[in-house]
This record gives sequence, C-alpha cells and structure tokens, in this order.
Amino acid sequence: MILGVLKDRKAGEYRVIATPVEVSTIKADGHTVLVERDAGKMAGFTNEEYEQYGAEIVETMEELYDRSDMVAKVKEIEEAEYPLLKENQIVYTCIHPAAHEQQVQAILDSKCIAFTAEDSHRYGSVNCEAAGKQGALMGLQAMLTINGGKGKFVSGLGGAPGMKVLILGGGLVGKSALQVLHSLGAWCTVMDINFGTLREIGQLYNETVNTQLSTKENIAKLLPEIDMVINCVKWPKGNTEYLIDRDMLNLMEKGSVIVDISNDTDGALESFRETTHADPIYIENGIVHYCVSNIPGAIAHSTSVAYAASVLGHLRSILNVGVQEACIRDGYLRRSLTAYKGYLTHEETSAIQNRPWIHPNDILQIAQESLDPAPPATITKSRNLLHATSLIKSS
Repeated sequence: MILGVLKDRKAGEYRVIATPVEVSTIKADGHTVLVERDAGKMAGFTNEEYEQYGAEIVETMEELYDRSDMVAKVKEIEEAEYPLLKENQIVYTCIHPAAHEQQVQAILDSKCIAFTAEDSHRYGSVNCEAAGKQGALMGLQAMLTINGGKGKFVSGLGGAPGMKVLILGGGLVGKSALQVLHSLGAWCTVMDINFGTLREIGQLYNETVNTQLSTKENIAKLLPEIDMVINCVKWPKGNTEYLIDRDMLNLMEKGSVIVDISNDTDGALESFRETTHADPIYIENGIVHYCVSNIPGAIAHSTSVAYAASVLGHLRSILNVGVQEACIRDGYLRRSLTAYKGYLTHEETSAIQNRPWIHPNDILQIAQESLDPAPPATITKSRNLLHATSLIKSS
C-alpha cells in the first residue's frame, strides 16, 4: 500500500505523525511512503532525512492525497482538504468528530474510511501527557506580571509563599500537569469524581497532594484561595452545565490564571474561548485565561518522536493486514473507526449531531469474530442506530 504523511496546516501546529524512523519501519514492511514537502521541518526532520530513510518527497498535498491509499497527520482535516478525500481511502488523524459537523459531512460524502486517532490509544495518548506537562508550564508563564497575572513564583521565595493550584480531572492530562507542578513546589489540589483515582494520587505523592470530590460546590469553596486552575476534564458532549461559570470567576483574586487544556466549546468552563500560540491569552473578569487548543505543538520535536512511536503499531496493522483484520485484533482501533464508506460509525457523533450510525462490528461484518475487547470511548449514547439488516436492504 501507499502511505501519505501529510503536513499539518492548523495554525500553530508543528508536529508530524511519522518521523524518518517510522518511515523506515513501514518501508521495511514493503509499503511505499510519500511525505509532503516540509511536513517534519518544524519538528526538526528535514526532507533529506526522510529521503535517506526511504520516503519520496511529494510537493503538494493534492498530489499526496491523489496517490495515497492511506493518509495520516496529527490534527483535524482542514476545509481545503475536504474535496481531496477519496472513496475507500483510509484516513488516520485526530478528527474530534462530535465537535466538527462540517468535517464529518465531508468525510461521509467522500466515502473514505476514517479513524479518529484520539480514541485509539490503549494506554492514553502521548499528546495528553504533553498537553498536561506543557500546559502547566504555559500556566506559569501566564501567571507572570508582564502577562497580566499575579506575579507569583510557583514554589515561592524566602518569605513569600508559593502558588496554590487546583487541577480538575485526575486522568492522564491532570496527572501529567500535577507531576510538573508538584515537582516545582506548587501546593496542589486534584479534584475528580473517581475515588479510586483520588486515592491513587494521594498514595503516589505520600499524601502531599490534597484530593477532593469534583463538584461545583467544592470548587466554589476553594476558588478564593486558588492562584491557578487547570482544567483537564473531558466534559460530556451535550452537558449544558458548567463546573466553573462566569459568576464564579468573581470568587478568584484578580490576576489568577485558568488554563483550559481540555479545550471544549460548551465544556466545563463557561468563559472558555479557543486561542492560538500567536495570541494565547485573554483576560475576563480579571482572570487570565490560557486556552490554546494544540499545546503539544509548542514542543513539536519531543511530541512528534513520542506520538509517532505510539501510533506506529496502528499504521502498520492497517497497512499490513487491512482495516477489517486490524479492527479484529485491536479493540481500541476498532472503537476509533469514525466513518466507513459513507456510513457514520462513531456513536458520540451520532448523538451530538443527530445522525444515524452503525456499529463498527456490523459495518465490518466481524461481530462473530473473536474480537479484542475495549471499553467505549465515551459515555455518550445514541439510539439512532442502524443495523446490518438495514445495509442489506439498501444495497
């Protein structure tokens, strides 16, 4: 097969989904690898390096889409790419389909086979780790007086106390942010709805980190003494409530910082609006907000190396044994199947966008196989389900 490695075009995005090392491995499997010119340049990988490891450099994304059986990149498919998608072409990238209706429509119209990478990680995404760690550091930068913040130093100075930080969500993102901030001397509290997670964090840090049940009431009680809030909660789509509404900003001291790593429109924070690396912060009600959506792009080399290694297995499996067999072997890849030849296969997107969907097991006709298990990607459910019999009747 022919794999095309695309250059990411989202503003402020500098990562690449495959480094020359992964290209070499895929070439050794017997496949052809096309790399769009300068796809890895900002992450520190030259066109010459890709060529040395067996890739062919392609001048334009149009040519790459036209020649590739499978295309891969890091972030969402941009509008300029919609008409380039082809029937039966395999796409692997972070689609975030529930939040991008036009992108989903373009995918369905093209009748391509699309995987949303963020749902495919068995051990959590490297990008989540990077977002948590680098997001914590970005929050410290937003705290600087020159950026409108309080001007507090994270661990304090002789005679001056350190920062108090509230981390919402104890998953991979939250734990990664905690790792950085605790090591730098911040006074940290982690809130989550899972007592097992809270107990694990307490034990890991020898009870030097405070843990609490995540409720709006507990947050409101704590906000007056908090210098920085880091939101790492994956907010259920369709939930119209907020963990922190705009009125609650008045509970915080002016110059306090909110870092929204989760970056969800209509998410846990009412005052959220997406920003970019070029213009990363805004101030609302006296509170400094840092809401960049692709934080890992700021450390493009490290995240590219780690992320490319983490997804190599998925790329090789699809290329070597095909979509059907790859999904039988890996439940996490199977649950990330978003669309298949004109049919939506992503339940959360069905629920949020009110579209009919069909289960990946049915569309791939693998329900009777011995399938590798995986938990659902989200708790969101849709009743708008098509069954295999519907496909037979319509064909």
